[in-house]
Amino acid sequence: MDSHTLSSIMEAVHELLPHGASLAITDEKQYICYKPGSQIDLKIQPGDLIKEGTASHKALSLKHRVEAYVDRGIFGVSYFGMSFPLLDASGPRGCVTVILRKKPNPLPPSFLTVKTEDRWIPVPMNQIMFLEALSRKTMIHAENVKGNHKLNLSEVEWQLPDHLFIRCHRSYIVNVTFISEIHPDSHSTFVLIMKDGTRIPVSQSYSSYFRKMLCF
Repeated sequence: MDSHTLSSIMEAVHELLPHGASLAITDEKQYICYKPGSQIDLKIQPGDLIKEGTASHKALSLKHRVEAYVDRGIFGVSYFGMSFPLLDASGPRGCVTVILRKKPNPLPPSFLTVKTEDRWIPVPMNQIMFLEALSRKTMIHAENVKGNHKLNLSEVEWQLPDHLFIRCHRSYIVNVTFISEIHPDSHSTFVLIMKDGTRIPVSQSYSSYFRKMLCF
C-alpha cells in the first residue's frame, strides 16, 4: 500500500473516531502513520519505535485487542488507548491504536465520595473546586467539605467530566467554574486565583493545553 493511500485511509478513519482522538498505525516495531487529535497529541513521528508499556506494545505482545490507561511517564501525558492488532498466520504484523484523553463513558459519575476524619461524603462534581495530589491519594477541595479520595490524581482524572475540569499541573486539576482570575507568571506559566482565594500554578508543561482549552 503506497503512502498516499495509507494517508487517505487515516483521514477517513480519523473522521469516525470520538471527537479529539488521535490515531496511530504501527508495523511490528515502529509507528508508520500518526494523526494527532485536537484534545490529545502524543507527538509521535513515523519511524519512532514502539515503547514498552504503551497500548500498541501491549496489543502486539498479547495478540488481541487491548484497552489500557497509560501513565504520562512514557509520552509526557497520560492517555487511554484502544489498540487492535493486525494478525496473519505468522502472528502480529502491526496494530491500529485509538488514543483518547480519557476512557469514553456515556454515563460519567455525578459525584466523588471523599473521606473526612470520621465519615465518607458523596460530593457532587459541580461543587468540587479543585483536586490536589496527596502522596498516593487525592485531596478533594469542595465548597463545603475537604477530604481524601482513595485513588491518585491521575486515576481520579479519568472520572471527571471534561466540560468542568482541566489538568493544569502534575499536582492539580481545577474546576474551571471556580477560577476567578488568571495571572501571567514567569516562563509562559500562569497562576490561577480560585474563588476561595487559593492560588494554583499552571505549569509550563500544561500551559499550552490550558490556554487552548480555555480559548485565550
